Amino acid sequence: MVEAKNMCMRYNKCGDNALEDISFFIDRGEFVFFVGSSGAGKSTLLKLVIRELRPTEGELKVFGRDVGRLPRHRLPYLRRNIGMVFQDFRLIEERTAYDNVAFAMMVTGATRSEIRKRVPHVLGLVGLQDKAGARICDLSGGEQQRAGLARAIANRPAMIIADEPTGNLDPGTTLDIMNLLRSINLRGTTVLVATHNRDIVDRFKKRVLYLENGRLVGDEQKGIYTHVH
Repeated sequence: MVEAKNMCMRYNKCGDNALEDISFFIDRGEFVFFVGSSGAGKSTLLKLVIRELRPTEGELKVFGRDVGRLPRHRLPYLRRNIGMVFQDFRLIEERTAYDNVAFAMMVTGATRSEIRKRVPHVLGLVGLQDKAGARICDLSGGEQQRAGLARAIANRPAMIIADEPTGNLDPGTTLDIMNLLRSINLRGTTVLVATHNRDIVDRFKKRVLYLENGRLVGDEQKGIYTHVH
């Protein structure tokens, strides 16, 4: 699903590497946490997976394709198979929850009848069936993140990437969102989560990749946040 080989990422020629000599393999259907302090390289790594950035050196394959060499016209295909969940939600605030999910489907070419059938279904999956007509700006932070999740899964992506998805949420809501991600994963979707949240990582006992100063310093199945060298 995602394979990195000796991958480096440098933002400028004389600067330090944001990522240095990273190698790992993530299989279809895995749930993986990327952990590390701020600036460790977690967000950079996720941006490389969705090809917002290209590796400076080495190789990164997503769905078996080298994303560094992927031509621009193939990017929509790549991104259509990846659902993104952000810390700051990135929803259209003046539109309804229904509209936000419908829009995500529309831009990938879904038909009106597909949208009418699918949107209520995914809003139901995240517990927002009663809020379909509510504007995003009138929803709580937790409800907004649920809408973000509904949007991310609307096109049945093979993979969900969540960058600090619970960074702005209280502990109870955080647990709800993580349980939703786990249930999405149990249906077969690969889930990658970058997080600072020690409690969540320790509680969920999933695979953990530890980043430190742009290097991969640990990779543990059923890991916990604290990594001892």
